[in-house]
Amino acid sequence: MSLVAGRGPLSADPAGRFSPPVPDGVVYVEPHPRRVQAIRDGRVVLDTERALLVHRRGRPLSYAFPVDEVAGLPTEPEPEAPGFVHVPWDAVDTWLEEGRELVHYPPNPYHRIDCRPTKRRLRVSVAGAVLVDTDDTVILFETALEPRLYVDPAHVRTDLLRASETSSYCNYKGFATYWSAVVGGQVIDDVAWSYADPPPESLPVKGFLSFDAARCDVAAELPRT
Repeated sequence: MSLVAGRGPLSADPAGRFSPPVPDGVVYVEPHPRRVQAIRDGRVVLDTERALLVHRRGRPLSYAFPVDEVAGLPTEPEPEAPGFVHVPWDAVDTWLEEGRELVHYPPNPYHRIDCRPTKRRLRVSVAGAVLVDTDDTVILFETALEPRLYVDPAHVRTDLLRASETSSYCNYKGFATYWSAVVGGQVIDDVAWSYADPPPESLPVKGFLSFDAARCDVAAELPRT
């Protein structure tokens, strides 16, 4: 979702600017020569290497498929690509791209994860207890999003954390486990998260923790944007 979401170039709040300006409502459609499959009731109901990617402001990134390759599934036409149609994400049980299972939306070819070991300082406290105070961190740059610091649990008061029931999924970082802080009998929900089994591009932060500045006091030495 990097072109149209976050601070991407076609988002409502781009980090940079075009000269001359790009008209409102612009849609970017491109070929996507990867094998995309859809599975329903244990059967492959769509298998194509002719998909398009459609980048539209205010909408998640989506596939469009040649109408002659889609049968027995609900569809709607793509106005910007005559002869191509959208299939609702929840119309099938599983989406695969080159054998990798997808969740929520297609992976974006313009979305990059870049993890770098750094000496940027991170201090985190909650309910008067210091959870982290170290400059041994990893900075994660993610396209169209603010950079974040991750830290090895060895530098964290993990005795004050416990796994919560919250979870989320990112096509670029995998399934997240969330952690609540327990300080003096007070529980502060979901102050941190980590990825136990991230895809290759995010392996440098495997098992590392990042902290939510809306739920605890975070002082992070981050680049100015």
